[in-house]
Amino acid sequence: MFGGTNQDLGAELFKTWSEEQRQDEIKKLVEGYRAGVPVGILCKMAETIAGSKKKAKKYLQQFLSESERQDAVAAAPPNMLPIVTSFLG
Repeated sequence: MFGGTNQDLGAELFKTWSEEQRQDEIKKLVEGYRAGVPVGILCKMAETIAGSKKKAKKYLQQFLSESERQDAVAAAPPNMLPIVTSFLG
């Protein structure tokens, strides 16, 4: 549809969104995480929606409490720990 690959996870579409739309979508993603979405998906989708890792970290810190972030890092599978730590640590 947007000429991207399956790897872009909708990145081309998200680039057209306002910051408010991105923030709202990441907030929904956090709610999904609280309902069982894996933390790795939370991190990578937040990055894709936000447009950068830096912005994703900002939004995740805004929507997840410090204790939620610490719990997510502590519970992350070993193979996901570097990614989760880089977003939530």
